[in-house]
Amino acid sequence: MIFDFNLIRNVYAGLPRKVQEAKRVLNRPLTLTEKILFSHLSPGIPVKDYLRGGDYVDFAPDRVAMQDATAQMALLQLMNAGRSSVAVPSTVHCDHLIQAYKDARADLQTANVTNREVYEFLREVSDKYGIGFWEPGAGIIHQVVLENYAFPGGMMIGTDSHTPNAGGLGMLAIGVGGADAVDVMAGLPWELKMPRLIGVKLTGRLSGWAAPKDVILKLAGILTVKGGTNAVIEYFGEGTETFSATGKGTICNMGAEVGATTSVFPFDEKSASYLEATGRKEVASLARSIVGHLRPDPEAVASPHDYYDRVIEIDLSTLEPYINGPFTPDAAYPISQFARMVEENDYPRKMEVGLIGSCTNSSYEDLTRAVSVVKQAKEDGVGVNAQFIINPGSEQIRYTAERDGILAEFEEAGAVIMANACGPCIGQWKRDDAGGQRPNSIVTSFNRNFAKRNDGNPNTHAFVASPELVAALTIAGDLRFNPLTDTLENDKGQHVRLAEPSGYETPPGGYDVQEAGYRAPSPDGHNKEIIIDPASKRLQKLAPFPAWDGNDFERLPLLIKVKGKCTTDHISMAGPWLRFRGHLDNISDNMLIGAVNAFNNQTNAVRDPETGEYLAVPQLARKLKSQGLGSVVVAEENYGEGSSREHAAMEPRHLAVKVILVKSFARIHETNLKKQGMLALTFADKDDYDKIREDDKISVRGLNRFVPGVNLTVELLHADGSTDAFEAVHTYNKQQIEWFKAGSALNAMGKKSKV
Repeated sequence: MIFDFNLIRNVYAGLPRKVQEAKRVLNRPLTLTEKILFSHLSPGIPVKDYLRGGDYVDFAPDRVAMQDATAQMALLQLMNAGRSSVAVPSTVHCDHLIQAYKDARADLQTANVTNREVYEFLREVSDKYGIGFWEPGAGIIHQVVLENYAFPGGMMIGTDSHTPNAGGLGMLAIGVGGADAVDVMAGLPWELKMPRLIGVKLTGRLSGWAAPKDVILKLAGILTVKGGTNAVIEYFGEGTETFSATGKGTICNMGAEVGATTSVFPFDEKSASYLEATGRKEVASLARSIVGHLRPDPEAVASPHDYYDRVIEIDLSTLEPYINGPFTPDAAYPISQFARMVEENDYPRKMEVGLIGSCTNSSYEDLTRAVSVVKQAKEDGVGVNAQFIINPGSEQIRYTAERDGILAEFEEAGAVIMANACGPCIGQWKRDDAGGQRPNSIVTSFNRNFAKRNDGNPNTHAFVASPELVAALTIAGDLRFNPLTDTLENDKGQHVRLAEPSGYETPPGGYDVQEAGYRAPSPDGHNKEIIIDPASKRLQKLAPFPAWDGNDFERLPLLIKVKGKCTTDHISMAGPWLRFRGHLDNISDNMLIGAVNAFNNQTNAVRDPETGEYLAVPQLARKLKSQGLGSVVVAEENYGEGSSREHAAMEPRHLAVKVILVKSFARIHETNLKKQGMLALTFADKDDYDKIREDDKISVRGLNRFVPGVNLTVELLHADGSTDAFEAVHTYNKQQIEWFKAGSALNAMGKKSKV
């Protein structure tokens, strides 16, 4: 059984009582976020007015979802947790490891051969521990979750930063690292810093070329990539009722790009319609029966400044289409200004590839709106002037779109239909025309556009837009084209303007699928023995990290001082490296190879303090580790921005990095570092970053009195014998300090289970 109706019935049976109790104790109305959070407190955790952005609170999520790249490490950790089965419903989705190259059929066949060992491991472990398994080709995790598992008022965690996609159905869905997922699957409380609340009031209604994607693209420009850190973005206002559930999912999905803990929309009839269309009529009926508890209280909507920490208002009626990029998702430009920005910044004007898909925009509605543009251009005699790639979001969407003639329309226009998978969005794109380091421009309906993200070329200028705008620009082949004002020349020499896009929120003929790709765990699966070949290059059993030795860190060499943006893509690249996600030692060879060294402005070139020569970052880290030394990484703002991949924390831990010292952290990455027993510190004075020299020896004092709320001291011994000292801030609570002392959260879990 795919749908968990019993789970949802149980949640809804207790939700009204829990919400009323929270309102009684707090003596005030509640936002939707608060209703879901307080109704999911871990047993024994009291209702009280927790400090937003300050207090850590334990929760009990309803379910866990994992994609294949992150599931490997999560399940390897689960195997060490002493469980015979998962404590909450959990699923694994094989969507990240399928490389886009030729077409869906050929690429899926290749993936099943090249990833056979990993897929078999994921199937077997899922079967053993009672985890639902979605086969390669079944679809992208977040679209599959929206179609099958998301429900209003629920709470879930997922080992992918775009888990908030389920907020489109009113679920509080949060991206985490694998260690957090293990906590929940093991039946332990899940810890989260009580989030601040950003209320986004939506008024009016979208029209013309504007799409739901443009709401979050505009908001990314307002909040920037770190403006949502430790906050939930909650949408409210009459404008919310004008979006489809998948449109809302798009908006929530990209909240990850501003660092938000998650994003959520209230339940409405659009939500109910989607639940019914996807075979969950009973869920829609149950949600309608408690609708008041699945929306913010009227007082919060009427006086939002009294209930949200920040309020932003967006008038949908005046919203322009946006294009964001390149190289960062918060470089936001309305279409009316974009052509000028292309010229002023000398971006490659030729639009070479248009890509529609990803977990952000691969729904039936997205495909129909995009294909309406393609179809109208064909009827007007206008050809497509760039390469065109389509990734449907799930097998259900692909099958239905094929049935309804949508895919045939794309293919007639020259588009290639790729597998129901992430593909180019996660760097799984074998692009023959990238030309090495050649500057070029692509436009995608994806969520991220970091350098090298899609095709490995640092000079690919990737821009993010709605699917319909991607279609228009692909037809034009010109980055400066504005379909609202510009015309195109057809095969008769006439100048025509593209008509406004149109589409269907759900299929008029209903969704259909022959084989969804779901495999339920077998009743006797727990008897299976999981065997990992010691000689495997793809999988490796995890050995516990060593516990802290009880001493301050003394005179550690600097591994790298990072300059500028340092995302998880810089720390642990995806693309070809995804094949090593289950082998910690092998994937550690990509540690920080994309980070820019502040002392030479080069990547993957750091100074060996012993010889003075420049080595690859992992090479130097391994050398220092072999000598029994640790090392320190220093970086700037929002370190660890982007994907939830805990490999970016586990690799430094594995290669004996002791301290990550930065100006600020992204939420998920800071948590991942703590879970793996790392010391994650921030400069009390950000100007102290400038004091770090290339040949410094770095000490951290005060670990013998490591307690919450008390700063530690960093001492620098420079090569000339001079010294500097300054304070470093930490956000560790008592439990997290125990993780540090034990060597990791998993070690601490093991100690408790033996007591």
